[in-house]
Amino acid sequence: MPHYKFDQIAFNITDKKMPEPGDEKMYIGLEHLDSGSLKITRWGSEVELTGQKLVMRKGDVLFGRRNTYLRRAAIAPHDGIFSAHGMIFRPKTQVIDPEYFPFFISSNYFMDAAIRISVGSLSPTVNWKTLKELEFDLPSLEEQRRNAALLKSINETKEAYQELLIQTDNLVKSQFIEMFGDCIRNDKEWNVRLLQDVLAEGCRVTYGIVKTEDDIPGGVPVFRPVDISQGHVPTRSELKRTSKEISDQYKRTILNGDELLITIRGSVGETFQISKEFEGCNVARNIVPLRANTEILLQGFLKAVIDSVAFQEKIASITKGVALKGININEFKVCPIILPPIEMQQQWVEFAQQSDKSKFELKEAIKSCDALMKAILFTNLEEKEG
Repeated sequence: MPHYKFDQIAFNITDKKMPEPGDEKMYIGLEHLDSGSLKITRWGSEVELTGQKLVMRKGDVLFGRRNTYLRRAAIAPHDGIFSAHGMIFRPKTQVIDPEYFPFFISSNYFMDAAIRISVGSLSPTVNWKTLKELEFDLPSLEEQRRNAALLKSINETKEAYQELLIQTDNLVKSQFIEMFGDCIRNDKEWNVRLLQDVLAEGCRVTYGIVKTEDDIPGGVPVFRPVDISQGHVPTRSELKRTSKEISDQYKRTILNGDELLITIRGSVGETFQISKEFEGCNVARNIVPLRANTEILLQGFLKAVIDSVAFQEKIASITKGVALKGININEFKVCPIILPPIEMQQQWVEFAQQSDKSKFELKEAIKSCDALMKAILFTNLEEKEG
């Protein structure tokens, strides 16, 4: 099987320009790239763009070189400008088929290699100088062309499932607004308390472990934002571990196994409801664990409030920073939480649980598509792709 360095497979497009009036409408940033999806469904910037941006052409492959572990790669849907925190690739057609190329870039085979060479602790980043030297095996052009049509067909099915997933999420959001209105303006005049006043006894709005140090075998598992980013559902074995001595210094954030986790730095405002599987774990500084006082607030409803459009906009308004965005915890703990009657909260939680079942089935179908594409891609490279 032919063997190539990456710079023999792809061009790294480095053309740049300063944004001009109107460019913001066609701008694509890393925030517009979704993990595991080659399709870009949103773009544009509501704030003034500063600094030079990469110039992209429709059909280019956009790669998120910053925070590479998020595995972001997508096909540019139009000409425009792209974040300088990414890379733009074009295929060298003498060795790789243009239709096959995006699937190669999004594959575990390529992404795992890129993650291994990422450097930096806060935002691991891939450098072209290192990436271009990586070596990959490729099927013959004939085999690539034969597989490309099949991969495109499977990917279209996957995108249809992803669209249904988005529609389900939108239905849940619209149903929440219909039942409870804007939870920040409180246009339906529910009882309201501050976040710090609706939590269970012994639970405080507080940071987790400041410095977890190296991964320690047999230590205490610790949640980090990367573990719950973009809807990822982790297992206990995936979590990095710190020493019991360090964890015990942060006893207030040792988990009971029924908390709602929310990220307050980096990818701000993402939530994850944990189960008893994670009892005894802890959290890093960038995550706050919340446990509701269930006499007045159901845990599932607390998640719905924080996930709502209005509350996320509130979070965005108190988020500060450029390179590493974050929420001031003193501002976060005084955010208002609406308290409809428990019966209405329960009705909502039951509806959300039914929606979650539908979403689970869709996600399983998406996984099946991913598995099928993986089986087609590099069938002779299973060991390499892992």
